[in-house]
This record gives sequence, C-alpha cells and structure tokens, in this order.
Amino acid sequence: MANARPRGSGHLLQETERVIITEWRLAPGAETGWHRHAHDYVVVCLTAGRLLAETAGGNVETELRFGQTYARPAGVEHNIVNANPHEFSFIELELK
Repeated sequence: MANARPRGSGHLLQETERVIITEWRLAPGAETGWHRHAHDYVVVCLTAGRLLAETAGGNVETELRFGQTYARPAGVEHNIVNANPHEFSFIELELK
C-alpha cells in the first residue's frame, strides 16, 4: 500500500488570457500531487523552508528563502512535498 500524504490546497487567485495565478498552501508533509506543467511558470515563495521535488529522475530537496523566486519551463513533471514542520506557501504564475 502506498504511503498516502495529505494534499496541499491550490487556490486560483486570477486567470486571464495571458496568466494563471494560484496560491499554494502545503501543511507539513503535504504534497501537490504528481502533475505536468502545461505552461512556463514562475514561483514566488511566501515562506522560508525546504521543498522536496519528486521527479522521474530522482528526488531533490531545496532550501528556499521568503521572497525567493524561480522559473521553470513548460513540461516539468513532478510532485512537490513540504519537508518542513510548518506550513509552506507560494504563489505560482503560469504564463500562457
């Protein structure tokens, strides 16, 4: 039986013809669930801490700062897990 994790919550803040803006909140140990990004995207961290990215090529844990940003191209496939004892939140901006 697979180790079930709680799911994080993604709340759509705005969608236009050019962008999708979503706020993600992950409780300790929560995950986004496996997904593939259909658009280039930018993340803005609202919390400091560690996120675990599970990918087909292996897992990578990254330490992130409050306000830190990063961008990734369309096609990225992963599951993001909160590796902290506190909630981790971020804004995701998908560019259509």
